[in-house]
Amino acid sequence: MERFKSLLPARFRKKKTVIPVVRLEGAIMTGGSKFKPALNLASVAPMLEKAFSKKDAPAVAIAINSPGGSPVQSRLIFERIRALADEKKKTVLVFVEDVAASGGYMIALAGDEIHADPTSIVGSIGVVSGGFGFPEMLKKIGVERRVYTAGENKVILDPFQPEKESDIEYLKSLQVEIHQVFIDMVKSRRGARLADDSTLFSGLFWTGIKGFELGLVDGLGHMRQIVRERYGKEAKLELVTGARDFFGRRTPGVSGLSAERIAAAAATGLAETVEERALWSRFGL
Repeated sequence: MERFKSLLPARFRKKKTVIPVVRLEGAIMTGGSKFKPALNLASVAPMLEKAFSKKDAPAVAIAINSPGGSPVQSRLIFERIRALADEKKKTVLVFVEDVAASGGYMIALAGDEIHADPTSIVGSIGVVSGGFGFPEMLKKIGVERRVYTAGENKVILDPFQPEKESDIEYLKSLQVEIHQVFIDMVKSRRGARLADDSTLFSGLFWTGIKGFELGLVDGLGHMRQIVRERYGKEAKLELVTGARDFFGRRTPGVSGLSAERIAAAAATGLAETVEERALWSRFGL
């Protein structure tokens, strides 16, 4: 029967609801390369524009699998999703896979609804900074460091100097400001759905089951299941991908493959891989 339906003129065929799907996966950070694309506004904007431009689609589904990262890039992606949703008059359905924590959860807030698997990890509504200190290392290897500045705080948090209490207090003041922005976003988007729980903004993270109890997510279920319940059994999911080159490979936006650029990308990629591995490992992933 399906074979004969395809022979009918388009106006006589029953239209299937098509829901575009955008996957946002990985640690959120600036940069990226041909070898290791990063999750940031520059890398996802084309896919978002393409998904929200599907005129007949009543909604856009966004799959998130991210342990967090840059709060700036997280907010930029959030803002772009909400701007497109308002402009195109579309519902945003967010689906958490393994984890939507910290910046990943910040992006999830762009959803009109957030759904998670019972075993997903959600939350981690807080701010973290980390680094290493090497104040004794230079002495041991016989190196003298010389730094000249105009401005007494130009070398604040210098890893080659002993920690200063004033530096730590200043860093924490920045963290408090960013944390408050995050808290305000959660309260604005989740509103009365949030439970009255003192740990909600402590930086803790939970399973999808507990996240549902706390009001961080609206339901437990998978994309295909939820979409079909909402738009009918004939509803179709259509993955939206980024631009590709002549050979069909994704092009994250870096052109040129000189030896210098390959070497630089490899070094940068190694550092980013270590940073990303640390973000994932916080959640046992």
